[in-house]
Amino acid sequence: MFNPTRLFIHYLGQLQHVLDVIKQNTGDSLLGARLHPDMLPLVNHVRAAANFTLRGCCPLACEKVVSFESDVCTVEALQQQIEQTTAYLNGLPKTRCKASSVLSEKAGFNEVALPADDFITLYIVPNFFFHLNTVYAIARHFGVPLSKQDYDGFHCYPAGFSFER
Repeated sequence: MFNPTRLFIHYLGQLQHVLDVIKQNTGDSLLGARLHPDMLPLVNHVRAAANFTLRGCCPLACEKVVSFESDVCTVEALQQQIEQTTAYLNGLPKTRCKASSVLSEKAGFNEVALPADDFITLYIVPNFFFHLNTVYAIARHFGVPLSKQDYDGFHCYPAGFSFER
C-alpha cells in the first residue's frame, strides 16, 4: 500500500519555504489574496494543504483525524500549523489499515468512500497538490519571486533565469 507520509513531509517543507519567501517579500499582505474572486484566499489553501495530509495519513494509521489549524491569520501561524502537522506525521505509528479498508469523508457536498489506496492516490494526494499549487500560483500572480526549485526543492536555476528570454 502506498504510504504518502514522506511525500507530504517533503512538500510541507517546501510549503514552509514558499511561505518564508512570501513573508520576506510581502509580509502577511497576501494571506487574503485570491486567484479569482470566487476562490478561497491563500491562507485557506495553506491550511487545507496541511489538513489534507492529516485527513489521509491519520486514517491510514488507524488514528482519529486531527488538525493544528489556528484562527490566527499570520504567516507565522501558518508556519506553526505546518511544523505541528509535520511533527505529528513523523510520530504516527507505522501500523497501517488494510489496503482493502474503505476510508470515507465529506468532499464538499459529496461523500467520498474509497478503498484506502484509492482514497489516498485519487482523493487525498490530488487535493493536497491542488491547494499547494494554488498557494504557489497566488504568490506568483502577485509578483513573489518564486521558481520551480522553491516549489519542489530539486530544480536549480541561476538568478534571473527565464525560459522566455
